[in-house]
Amino acid sequence: VQLQASGGGLVQPGGSLRLSCSVSGTIFKINAEGWYRQVPGKQRELVAAITGGGSTNYADSVKGRFTIFRDNIRKTVYLQMSSLKPEDTAVYYCNSRGVDGSRWRNYDSWGQGTQVTVSS
Repeated sequence: VQLQASGGGLVQPGGSLRLSCSVSGTIFKINAEGWYRQVPGKQRELVAAITGGGSTNYADSVKGRFTIFRDNIRKTVYLQMSSLKPEDTAVYYCNSRGVDGSRWRNYDSWGQGTQVTVSS
């Protein structure tokens, strides 16, 4: 299972951006998918996650501003970010965990990361 993240860029404070994570491969079951972010010198942190059943959870710092959702037909997970702040600047990574339907074993895959910069 492979993930391809896209959608990062430079945006002004208060602006919006949508990140996309395209998932390829044969998936029997999705346990959870999520978006994480990392700034230099700090640990990677969970921003938002969505379970296979559609339940979501968010970091306190992004609640009410970010939304994670999945398009099962396009096999893509999105992170809609609004009211962006300079402190949201980071490299954003997508993650997917579940059961690989071709190898019949668990997988835990990461996208390559996409830079989000919030600055005027």
